[in-house]
Amino acid sequence: EAGTFSATTSASFSADMAIGSVQNAANQETIQTAYGFSMALMTSFTGDDSLDVTLSGGNGGGALTEFDITNMGAPDFVAIDGISYTFPIGEKATALVGVDVDGSSLYNTACLYSGPSDTLDNCGNWMSAMATDSDTALGVTYEFGNGFTASFGYEGAGETNGLATEEGLDAFGGQLSYLGDQYGISLTYAKIEPNTTSSDSYTAINGYFDPGIEGVPSISAGYEMGDDESETGDASELSAYFIGLQWDDFASGTAGVAIGSQGHYAESEEEELMYEAYYSYAFNDGMTITPLIFIKDKSTPNVDDETGILVKTSFSF
Repeated sequence: EAGTFSATTSASFSADMAIGSVQNAANQETIQTAYGFSMALMTSFTGDDSLDVTLSGGNGGGALTEFDITNMGAPDFVAIDGISYTFPIGEKATALVGVDVDGSSLYNTACLYSGPSDTLDNCGNWMSAMATDSDTALGVTYEFGNGFTASFGYEGAGETNGLATEEGLDAFGGQLSYLGDQYGISLTYAKIEPNTTSSDSYTAINGYFDPGIEGVPSISAGYEMGDDESETGDASELSAYFIGLQWDDFASGTAGVAIGSQGHYAESEEEELMYEAYYSYAFNDGMTITPLIFIKDKSTPNVDDETGILVKTSFSF
């Protein structure tokens, strides 16, 4: 019927409101607020495929940035935040094509930690996950069964310099993973070519262990190595790591603590660490309250560490 969704179309909505401050962080020391809104539309044409469109907006682009409440580049405007089509290839393979989505969208990274901060939410998989903000993405994953999968992803700047050109950014990679009830492991690789003068490669290994014992947390860890090489032959060896503990049933909520580097650091540099603790409590079926406390080390002389206390309330409907 006109004006109604088809039987295979669904919509979900979410809204985030946050308050807090970050001491010694530029433009975030005062008590600030931020909000974000997201709408996801999903349609299936065959019952096995999925066309997904996400629209997002808000005013959080410059405030409380650890919560990554988007403003899509223009405060208080709602814009398309990604569109993708996922479909099966045979019985065990699944493919994805999309715009403004990650080429690693079909990856199965071994991580159980689900902290709310933007810095540590990748479990140590910083660049091998290919979050390059390119506009075009392709991906495919194959399920061997018993928890084993193999995946491939590609990202390219198709709107500017074209796909697979020397002038444009291209990234491609793959992942092998095993995900079980108690433990899992994944190996991820990415090759990123931002232009004709440089080429970067990254390799990450991630794993988790969940003892399945009440009161005992799961542990997730990740380590990523990178080679940043220019056309002149100069190369920098980069590293990044992460360790997180999470209690899924902690006083009717989920609690976690984590430590990790704030991105990559070279061998000649002192790593800057971030420490965080959070608690996520479902106030009711559609409302979740999440306080977050974190400290960011600063290796620069005479620069004080950042300390943040933030609270986010999320609504889903």
